[in-house]
Amino acid sequence: MPLPPLTIYRHDRKNRALITLAGEIDLETVPLVRASLERCLRDGIRTIDVDLTPVTFCDCCGLNAFLNASQRITAAGGTLRLHHPPPTLVLMLDVAGCEFLLLGLPFGHLPPPPEKAPATTAPVPPHRPVPPVPALAGGAV
Repeated sequence: MPLPPLTIYRHDRKNRALITLAGEIDLETVPLVRASLERCLRDGIRTIDVDLTPVTFCDCCGLNAFLNASQRITAAGGTLRLHHPPPTLVLMLDVAGCEFLLLGLPFGHLPPPPEKAPATTAPVPPHRPVPPVPALAGGAV
C-alpha cells in the first residue's frame, strides 16, 4: 500500500505546537496543511513551529498557505515559524522576501541542519512584524 502524499503530526506543549509535515506539499495536499494550522488557532495555540525536515517538495500553493496562516496567526497575537524547509521553498521565500517565516528551532527537539558555510548575515531577531501579503488575482502567490 503506497504512503499518503503528506502526513501531518502535531505535538502540543501548553500554548505552543510543533507540526511536522512529511511528504509533498502541493495543490492536492495543501488543504491538509491549511486545516492543520487553522485547527491550532481554533485550539488556542498561538506559537506554531512547522518542521519541514521530511518534506520532499513544496510548491507555491504551500508558500501561499504558510503566508496566509502567518497573517492570521499574527493577527491573533501569535507567531508561525518554518524550520528546515526544502530547497525549493527556501528559494521561493527568498524571492518573495518572506524570510521572516524562518526563525529558530522548535522546542529544542530538532538538531541544527548540517553546516554548509559560516553565516555571513546578522542573526534574525526573535520576532519581527509580518508584512502584509499583497492579494493577487486568483488568490494565488
